[in-house]
Amino acid sequence: QQSKIDAVKSLKEAFGEANDFIFADFRGITVEKVTELRSRLREHDAELKVVKNNYAKIAFRELNKPAELDGFLIGPTAVAMITGEAGMAAKTLVEFEKETPLKLKSGLIGGELFDFEKIVAFSLLPTKKELIQMLLFAINGSTAKLVRTIQAVGDKKAEEGEAVEAAPAAEAAPAAEAAPEAEKAAE
Repeated sequence: QQSKIDAVKSLKEAFGEANDFIFADFRGITVEKVTELRSRLREHDAELKVVKNNYAKIAFRELNKPAELDGFLIGPTAVAMITGEAGMAAKTLVEFEKETPLKLKSGLIGGELFDFEKIVAFSLLPTKKELIQMLLFAINGSTAKLVRTIQAVGDKKAEEGEAVEAAPAAEAAPAAEAAPEAEKAAE
């Protein structure tokens, strides 16, 4: 009995540290592939844990998670507990599902229940990091264009200034040539 209480307590602690969860059926996957998946998920601040459904149900209830999760905790279940950004973990799991017998069941992301189709759609969205990169690229492109425009205006003004300076000099040159001729004629 105490071992069950300890198991639920341990799950509750692990679930309490995670922000988001994705549930999967891992039947038919080799230990080698599960190890590979765990490694890939760790790179994205997620941990894969195989759970006993009854213990997981109790732990989720004690954490006030939606009761609808019970419907997904059937059969062999692995839970991806995500402490970082859920997008990268979702992408990893969807890609891994294409390569192996892993079957995604559902998820609890941002406090909202996701079915399989929603998880796949979510995995296709750009992550927060990718959105920031896109924004910075757009800002950088706009800034560079602004700098080029300002430089072009400055260059044009400089050319006009040179042309204006060159015009009085051109007018002064014939007058300067005419002055010595006028002096010769006066002698």
